[in-house]
Amino acid sequence: MKNPIVDYWYADPESRVYGDTVYMYVTNSLPFDDQLNLDLVTTKDLKSFEVFRNILDMSTYKGAHRAIWAPTIIDKNGKYYLIFAANDIHSEDEIGGLYIGVCDDPHGPFVNVFSDGRPLLNKIYNRAQPIDAHLFKDDDGAVYLYYGGWGHMMVCRMNETMDDFLPMPEPAYDGIARELTPDAYVEAPYVMKIDGKYHLMYSSGHWTDGTYCVKAGVSADPCSKFEYYGDVLRASELADGPGHNSAFCFKGQWYVAYHRRTIGDLDPNHRKLCIDRLDIVDGKLSHVEMT
Repeated sequence: MKNPIVDYWYADPESRVYGDTVYMYVTNSLPFDDQLNLDLVTTKDLKSFEVFRNILDMSTYKGAHRAIWAPTIIDKNGKYYLIFAANDIHSEDEIGGLYIGVCDDPHGPFVNVFSDGRPLLNKIYNRAQPIDAHLFKDDDGAVYLYYGGWGHMMVCRMNETMDDFLPMPEPAYDGIARELTPDAYVEAPYVMKIDGKYHLMYSSGHWTDGTYCVKAGVSADPCSKFEYYGDVLRASELADGPGHNSAFCFKGQWYVAYHRRTIGDLDPNHRKLCIDRLDIVDGKLSHVEMT
């Protein structure tokens, strides 16, 4: 495996393993007005990679026209559901937020779940910008949506048909969204389960520079606050600003997919897609050595 894995400016990878293939859904790391769709990178061996362009049927997402960001995907009832952020909204009066699409195939094209083209969520609960979604499916099949920018992380629980939210334990905004913000959280949540506990990786620092990094926390419950316990990815002599990650288990080994920067390259959009080994020691996520 050689990093970066493809010769494109990509960011925010959401990684899943379906069958014998690793799927990585990515943001096109371009100026916001040029971020018009999402791409997919796949591999069967972590050595050779195939790129699929424009996996969203954008004609079905009403009002989504820029800043198409940070995809997340989950399989449910034989279908694949993909959520992404659009338009970088800063108020509920703007069109955009988190949209959800569906397809029978993990390659797409993903079509809006809603025939009228509306987003799934455009509310701004407690200053949590509706961006950077992550779908986590628990052992009992329950699906949770973690999301949030501007230093606030929220969680909602999806209904069985993936087109609405179920009530959440109080306190919850509108009865559906709870805040779970851990220490130094900025954005980009990712949740995994290890030995019955829920582990959260999240990005801290600033996405445009070398301060960007990934921290980890743990909780006994998917809807309770995560307690920070260590850093997973930080800048090194090799690369700057590693962050907005996901993880996947492939052929018995865990890996982290993330983006990073070349040291000294000050263009904020010059982010590269990378994969490195992720070890779990004594039930916790270890620091990743970038390669």
